[in-house]
Amino acid sequence: MEVNKILQADMLDIIFEGRNKEYGAYELRTNYRKRLSLALLWMIGLMGAMLMLYSFTNKPEKQAEVYNVKDHELEKIETEKPIETPPPVQPPPPEKQQVKVEQFVKPLITNEEVKPDEVPPTMDELEDAKIGKLDEDGDADEGIVAPPIDTKETGVIDIPKKKEDDADQIHLSVQIESEYPGGLNAWRRYLDRNLPKYYDGEVVENGIQGKVVVQFIVDAEGKVSEVRGIEGPKELWKIAEKVIMASGKWTPAVQNGRHVKSYKRQPITFRLEGE
Repeated sequence: MEVNKILQADMLDIIFEGRNKEYGAYELRTNYRKRLSLALLWMIGLMGAMLMLYSFTNKPEKQAEVYNVKDHELEKIETEKPIETPPPVQPPPPEKQQVKVEQFVKPLITNEEVKPDEVPPTMDELEDAKIGKLDEDGDADEGIVAPPIDTKETGVIDIPKKKEDDADQIHLSVQIESEYPGGLNAWRRYLDRNLPKYYDGEVVENGIQGKVVVQFIVDAEGKVSEVRGIEGPKELWKIAEKVIMASGKWTPAVQNGRHVKSYKRQPITFRLEGE
């Protein structure tokens, strides 16, 4: 392009100088403003048509209805009176049954004639009666248990209670005696294994032997206490006591189905070899 034409030429002409202007890009850029203006006009028209259509088709809003709400005063409803339940009727206490009582007559040896009212009752009369100070009529005694005594101060009836055995009571006689765990054979094995540890020294040199009886206490848990010799050579008592104290827990005695604290007497025989 000539120099004098550049100042008068359009920017697109300068860019596409010497190029194929029929390709399409030149024509699109040249008509860009025209197409943009046309699109804006179409958009404005379309928006105007839609606004007009909306104005014709839109109905006026319904007016809000006003509700007149009246206040109502609540009436107080009287509730029915609660039905009183009558207290339960207590049954009358059972009548105490009177048992026939025959007066106790002290036997007396005398030559005088016995008065009728002093004649002691016969054995047949005593079979169904209790012995008392005065004669009283009543039902035959057939194992009737007297009712519990009602104390007037507190109104509490004293019920006979079973007297429990004292846990610290030491029983002299029991149904099943205490024993070394495992029985007699286990006790013999214990003596064979442990007796030589204590049976030595002067007592062996002096040839002291024999049977010693040791008394001790076995509590309800099988613990041994208060061990002392009571029979046999006194020189062997301490040895026997040591053997018992080192024997550990025993099987406790049983009385009325439970373990109790009891005395135990255990003989121990000391014998020298070759004797």
